[in-house]
Amino acid sequence: MPKDLHAQRQAIASGQMSIADALNQARLASLSSACAHVYISHPAELLADAAKVANVANRNRASLGPLAGLPISIKDLFDVAGERTVAGSTVLADADPALSDCPAVARLRRAGGLIAGRTNMSEFAYSGVGINPHYGTPVNSADTLVARVPGGSSSGAAVSVATGAAAVGLGSDTGGSIRIPAALCGLVGFKSTARLVPTEGVMPLSTTLDTVCAITRSVRDAVLVHEVLADRQVALAGKPLSASRFAVPRGLMQDSMEPTVASAFENSLRVLRAAGAEIVEIELIEINDLTSINATGGLSAAESYAWHRQLINRQQSNYDPRVALRILKGASMSAADYIDLLAARRHWIGRMNQRMSDFDAMLSPTVPMVAPPIADLIDDDAAFFRVNGLLLRNPAVVNMLDGCSISLPCYTPDQAQNQLPIGLMLWHSALHDDGVLDVALQIEAALNQAHTK
Repeated sequence: MPKDLHAQRQAIASGQMSIADALNQARLASLSSACAHVYISHPAELLADAAKVANVANRNRASLGPLAGLPISIKDLFDVAGERTVAGSTVLADADPALSDCPAVARLRRAGGLIAGRTNMSEFAYSGVGINPHYGTPVNSADTLVARVPGGSSSGAAVSVATGAAAVGLGSDTGGSIRIPAALCGLVGFKSTARLVPTEGVMPLSTTLDTVCAITRSVRDAVLVHEVLADRQVALAGKPLSASRFAVPRGLMQDSMEPTVASAFENSLRVLRAAGAEIVEIELIEINDLTSINATGGLSAAESYAWHRQLINRQQSNYDPRVALRILKGASMSAADYIDLLAARRHWIGRMNQRMSDFDAMLSPTVPMVAPPIADLIDDDAAFFRVNGLLLRNPAVVNMLDGCSISLPCYTPDQAQNQLPIGLMLWHSALHDDGVLDVALQIEAALNQAHTK
């Protein structure tokens, strides 16, 4: 795994590495076979131009900025001045280029980030698997023998970070699209409270659920990047695990776990208990209510259909059929259904918040499986939708909660060198971001220490 952003920034600030060197390493990674299908617009030329800018900044290391001139990949949902935003589709190939950067991209630039390129994704962000029939599917770099899914929808974002082609992958999370690929690729994915980062200039999937956030290599990088995107300072209390109290919801969020995931999750709980954390298993039966709340189609179906209805009527044959199927579920929802859904969600959030109020965070597996082979899903709709549903199940709870959440790597007690990545998810209700990030730093340190013994 390449060094995280903090380590690279320190190397640049101390003179051990130049920004040009860092960009060249990222450029070489982007040209490798491991990065096939990662970028929709290839970053090589962009990085070459960026190096000229970086060399000027490199002469004055005191003004590096938080992102230190390092390469940031941009999910193909975000407006970048002069470029088309096509969201992993072909139906928008004739769209006008964006006139300006969206706020998220503008903030990354102001913090010293240099754009490495636009990353591939599930078409219109409507899948947790990461397969794209138009631009190819980025391959999960965690397995060099079997081509496995990267997770979606921020598939290219994750692989760009995992391979070292970018220091940070800017993406979005509507039902897990940051945390799923982070979990499957062995990375950190932080989904903030949605309202904290502006979504202007970002192609919507669900205007209610969409969250602008990023994939990083460490929790400390996640803190830094969130501060840039949200234009706010995170307050870290440094609360020790021995003073922390976590809840583990039994039931649905632990169903259908593959044995290695179950082993890694239980091992994580053992490590935290050994560090003095209080862990309480609870029955959070309110999660089961989501099936009935979303029975008419859910917010993503309603709100994506509202955005796509004219376009899909003209060009449905050019959509990924699996994406079109999900969007068209919104066609049968009435205005009354949608209003009822919003009201039911508000009531459900209130009940959930009461149950969670006594805990620093909830702990769950991010997803119940390791990354499956692409070949098992590419031509099998039944298998694809079964896996897609399982990947989205746990992360999507937090989006419906309007909450915040982070996925970080966890391990089995006797992890073999070639074991596929597994994610541990911490989550809480809206605006508990700082507390979740604070305990995530402590948990990451405890898990890493236990893993390296």
